[in-house]
Amino acid sequence: MNKKLLRILLTAVLLLIAWLEEHFAGLPTWQLLLVYLIPYIYISYDVLGEAWEGIKEGDPFDEDFLMAIATIGALLIGFLPGAENQMLEAVFVMLFFQVGELFEDYAEDKSRKSISAMMDLRPDTAFLEKKGKVTEVSPETVKIGDIVVVKPGGKIPMDGEIVEGESSLNTVALTGESMPRQCTVGDNVYSGCVNLSGVLRIRVTKSFGESTASKIIQLVESSSQNKSKSETFIHRFAKVYTPIVVFLAVALAFIPPFFYSSYVDGFSIWLYRALSFLVVSCPCALVISVPLAFFGGIGGASRKGILIKGGNYMDVLDKTGIVVFDKTGTLTKGVFAVEAVHPEQLDQHELLHLAAHVEQFSTHPIAMALRQAYGKPCTKCQVEHTEEIAGKGIVAEVNGKKVYVGNEKLMDSIGAQWHPCHLQGTTIHVAIDGVYAGHVVINDQIKEDSKEAISRLKALGVKKTVMLTGDKKAVADHVAGELGLDAWHAELLPADKVSYVEKYIKEKPEGERLAFVGDGINDAPVLARADVGIAMGAMGSDAAIEAADVVLMDDKPSKIATAIRIARHTLAIARENVTFAIAVKILILVLVALGVLGRFAMPLAVFGDVGVMVLCVLNAARALNSKE
Repeated sequence: MNKKLLRILLTAVLLLIAWLEEHFAGLPTWQLLLVYLIPYIYISYDVLGEAWEGIKEGDPFDEDFLMAIATIGALLIGFLPGAENQMLEAVFVMLFFQVGELFEDYAEDKSRKSISAMMDLRPDTAFLEKKGKVTEVSPETVKIGDIVVVKPGGKIPMDGEIVEGESSLNTVALTGESMPRQCTVGDNVYSGCVNLSGVLRIRVTKSFGESTASKIIQLVESSSQNKSKSETFIHRFAKVYTPIVVFLAVALAFIPPFFYSSYVDGFSIWLYRALSFLVVSCPCALVISVPLAFFGGIGGASRKGILIKGGNYMDVLDKTGIVVFDKTGTLTKGVFAVEAVHPEQLDQHELLHLAAHVEQFSTHPIAMALRQAYGKPCTKCQVEHTEEIAGKGIVAEVNGKKVYVGNEKLMDSIGAQWHPCHLQGTTIHVAIDGVYAGHVVINDQIKEDSKEAISRLKALGVKKTVMLTGDKKAVADHVAGELGLDAWHAELLPADKVSYVEKYIKEKPEGERLAFVGDGINDAPVLARADVGIAMGAMGSDAAIEAADVVLMDDKPSKIATAIRIARHTLAIARENVTFAIAVKILILVLVALGVLGRFAMPLAVFGDVGVMVLCVLNAARALNSKE
């Protein structure tokens, strides 16, 4: 961009010198042409080259071709009998065109830097540990199972599991969230995260090319392939529109002079108008600014941890009227936690103590929730004769007492007088030596901002929010009631979810679109069937990145409303550009064709082309800066 700016400034100086030569040296027309050719060729050599390439390839009708014809014609029109010299205008048109290109380059660079800053995930080196020695190597050479060392301030080069050390990680490049995440031995970590404190030894679980950062970068780089309907329309429009205006300009130059007493005099007048017509008819503003708006919107979204695979999905998000959610892992955390402890004989601590000890060796999520709620190592008590009863629970002797931990069927089998709990969730009953001792309620916790997500969607005009889950009806009723959902369906198999999505797609009004939001792992069929599939919490999930059209890199459902708002903001900017550019061009084209502008036709034509393009490009750059 600095080279182009230097060219523009030098051309402006050369143009001023040429203008002084024209007004004070009294040069004949052919010598004046040589003077003006110096700044003209210097500022336009790339445009002329592109125009010539298009002609050679049999596809000449683009803005470079139009600018070349219009400016070369303006340079030569002064040689016609009775015609005024337009050489200054010719160079000025090309100069202004390059100024417009400079603004376009600036806006595009800003977009690219925004994305590259967010996507600058992969480090150039990795520190590989072998036989006690740490060596700096290229990440591509590290294999699955190798141990890499990441020091404070370093980036994690590929996905893996921590085998030694604890630290806090900056995940902003993946999730858009600035709050550090704590990690310790056994935790999975993902490429692109920055280690903030302690030294970590990480066992690699994915190769460099298959790690999360690489997947995301591939996604962003390929997003331009999925053009929006607006983008593809503009390009189709330009392909048809450009040859039409060229032939109209030819007709404008050659037909009206027949109605003059002197064809040559009329031709010089109408040739100038035809050249002005060509300049103003360039579709630069549309061809450049609309895709740039979508590029900026995708970049702005990625800065917030929202990856949109292409402009076409922005079109769909803009029209979203129904949002269908999976429950577990989307609206809820997908992690069981103890919600209540209701003892019959013992105190709460003792009841939880017994349940945790009986379940101390189980890997079931419910057992893990009991141990986490107890919060102490299960090592002080003597636990013997542990027996797992399929479909019922676990029995064990704890300090000589026979403790039963399980569901209603287990209680019935031993004759314990259990009773249901008024709270929704999974109820774990406990009996001691056959006597009922109480129960523990375990629930999948609703995410902190799920309620806010639903309210924000409704504030955006989303007409219907629906939840689909394989969980029990009572649990679904509880979650839906807490969040204020419009509809919900429980006890569903994956195929049932697809059926419900198809049903809602058929029932929705014409023009509206349906978005499905899931965790991207077990919801792939539904994500693919929806008009737009949104995967949540996809950091490290290949299935999410592959199956979804929009990927949210963290676990916040409120980001769905942010994605829709960014899409609407981007589409609004694209529509503004199209409306403004077409309106201004039509007005100036009519004025030029009628000949009411006189000598001001060419300068106004320049504004109608390059000026409008600059304004539209600057407007498109707003898509980068979507506010919350």
